[in-house]
Amino acid sequence: MKKIIPIFTVIAIFVSGCSMGNAQPTAIALPTAPATLTPAAVNAPAEGITNGEPGQERVSTADGMPAAFIPDGTFRMGALDPEEKKDEKPDHTVTMKNFWMDKLEVTNAMYALCVQAGACEPPQTFKSQARESYFNNPEFNDFPVVYVTWLQADTYCKWAGRRLPTEAEWEYAARGNDFRTFPWGDDRPDSSHGNFNYFVGDTTRVGSYPAGASPYGILDMAGNVTEWVSDYYDGDYYAQGANVNPTGPNARELYFNRVVRGGNFQDVFDDVRLANRASVRGSNPKADDIYSEDYLGEFSPKIGFRCASD
Repeated sequence: MKKIIPIFTVIAIFVSGCSMGNAQPTAIALPTAPATLTPAAVNAPAEGITNGEPGQERVSTADGMPAAFIPDGTFRMGALDPEEKKDEKPDHTVTMKNFWMDKLEVTNAMYALCVQAGACEPPQTFKSQARESYFNNPEFNDFPVVYVTWLQADTYCKWAGRRLPTEAEWEYAARGNDFRTFPWGDDRPDSSHGNFNYFVGDTTRVGSYPAGASPYGILDMAGNVTEWVSDYYDGDYYAQGANVNPTGPNARELYFNRVVRGGNFQDVFDDVRLANRASVRGSNPKADDIYSEDYLGEFSPKIGFRCASD
């Protein structure tokens, strides 16, 4: 794990979707890194709104991330289409408490703020799938950070005053309360909806596909990078009857697989369905050697994350 902290100016313009149904790009300026940084600083969470409008936005003062308000509600979780997979069944009704979901995937520039503050370790490598210079290259400031472990994603979200979303929160933010197959509806995916099926071959700037927005205006939930969520993975979890704010199964000894959601730039159409689930080995913070595979878990040029908050 790298110990050298890259210092570079954080300059990015983000494209965001507006509220329910007709997402349009909106320019959002990122803050630059402060001149004086406090090591291991943890940002206070933003003030909560309990009666917000669906899709209502707020912007984090920690990293400039826009978030959308997801209201209390009930939705149908799991596969509701002919391409259903075993671990997406049975589909079931889930009741959710309101929360906020990041509208975009966490970017290189945002993650660099946490690294510069001394609270986050740099990504495991600074390249991407096809680019030798990526994390430390200002050209890609507003592209999703990759090669981060589950623990690094979790640490970042806590530093920013947020947390990793649960699997149920992720799917509710992607689906809303209807039975759609993809975040944008049931139309067959094409290159206007997201970055998948090797249309691009690597990551793209976050928020570049407003036509792929979810009902709440959340972007890049189908493609670009697969996203860590907080839950441990269990292929039979949906059959266990957890239907009110489920947080996933408990950890098992020596089993640290975590759920990832959303598909990535190489995934085919079936894998960017919003019900699709995947399992990736997460971090084991109890491992003795912090540089070991056991401690780190897996990381990839195809995995990033976004955060949520209460």
